[in-house]
Amino acid sequence: MILLVATAAYLLLNLIIGFWASKRVHSSEDFVLAGRNLNLSMASTSIFATWFGSETIMSSSAEFAEGGFPAVLKDPFGASLCLLLIGLFYAAPLYRLNIMTLSDYFRIRFNRQAELLSAALMSFSYISWIAAQMVALGTILSVLAIGAGINIGIGSSIFIGSMLVTLYTSVGGMWAVSLTDFLQSIVIIVGLLLLTVILGIEMGGFTKVLADKPEGFFSLLPQKGSSLAAYGEAWLLVGLGSIASQDVFQRTMSAKNEKTAVRAVFLSSFLYISVAMLPLLLGLFGKEILPDLLSGSDEDKQMLLPSLVLAKSPVWLQILFFGALVSAIMSTTSGAILAPASVFTENLIKPFFPKMKDKALLLMLRFSVLFFSGLALWQALGGDSIYNLAADSSSLTLVALFIPLSFGLYWKKTSAIAALASMISGFVLWLAYDYIWPEAEWPSIFPATFLSFVVIVAFSYLFPDKKAETI
Repeated sequence: MILLVATAAYLLLNLIIGFWASKRVHSSEDFVLAGRNLNLSMASTSIFATWFGSETIMSSSAEFAEGGFPAVLKDPFGASLCLLLIGLFYAAPLYRLNIMTLSDYFRIRFNRQAELLSAALMSFSYISWIAAQMVALGTILSVLAIGAGINIGIGSSIFIGSMLVTLYTSVGGMWAVSLTDFLQSIVIIVGLLLLTVILGIEMGGFTKVLADKPEGFFSLLPQKGSSLAAYGEAWLLVGLGSIASQDVFQRTMSAKNEKTAVRAVFLSSFLYISVAMLPLLLGLFGKEILPDLLSGSDEDKQMLLPSLVLAKSPVWLQILFFGALVSAIMSTTSGAILAPASVFTENLIKPFFPKMKDKALLLMLRFSVLFFSGLALWQALGGDSIYNLAADSSSLTLVALFIPLSFGLYWKKTSAIAALASMISGFVLWLAYDYIWPEAEWPSIFPATFLSFVVIVAFSYLFPDKKAETI
């Protein structure tokens, strides 16, 4: 009961912070980008929290315990690579454009049609990802309730957790997301670090746990006999695909200036790969203590760390761990809800109401948060696993948006027609690939991204324009 009460108090604290943050929201820019006022510490912790959620702590830890680094290339290594590339090539030129959403870039660089298409693709790609976080949060709350002798059911737990996150996101926007991210990042780092040290001592030291691992367990290179296609997919899916995502863009553009934005992305990349090592190491502890969980279903594997903590740690450490876990999930969920709501309102609704006042736009942003949260909640209650829901949302931005974004920034000859054709061709092939070639060895992201590349180059020469000269 103490653990449930402590977690409930923590959730309430986040809600209070969200309502306090709403006092800083006076315009749509305040709601979407925190008024571009975040300092280095707040911007970096907010970017760090973008994907450090249920998959990193609950799924990647179990995958690592079974397969080592080759099993977790997508997260955390692909995620850290993505942030590093954004810092090197994307943060500075995009910040200079002074835009609110990534689809604003597609309008400025190409045309209105590119803006609308990118916004539509980007907005609805988030629903499954948000649903995955809602399921994770509901699962944890349900476990804690059952441990306290209260059986409220997984569906009710998902609903309660989702409503709390939606509420503070809808009232405080990016200010609420950033302030709670800062608090949650501290809880994540402190909680995971203490838990790792204490359990490491109890296990007899880290050397004992790390010893006697099979060849290639700690290698980031392709293994003998492994699929080269799967290896490439693991790196590229998040490493390149998430570059053209609104959530990380939005957190980066909330920094107070260009230099802070670039530094924040680099710092968050370092934080991500460093802190993510802690749940991976905890996964090895769990394998030693609770090996039976790894032979069960995906849902059983995802409960490896929570089960380990409940079985092998005192109450105060359980409070820290579940505080860290709930923090990670809430951080990811809040940003993921705000991202499609911002794009949907700014790029799909606002263009059709050019005389809309900023107060009306702000109200529409809040309604959009509720709308996307409702869609994700409906999907979350459908019963899919966290892994399946997260996998559904991982590929779209890579096959449809990554190539036009990158070529638009760095190749002046990229034309508007080419960008549109690239988005459409990559998206259509990605959708149709598994139906046309169900037994193909290479995943759909490879031919779809390659087609997007070929089309943008060919069409830029066949149908040139001079739009790039205005950027």
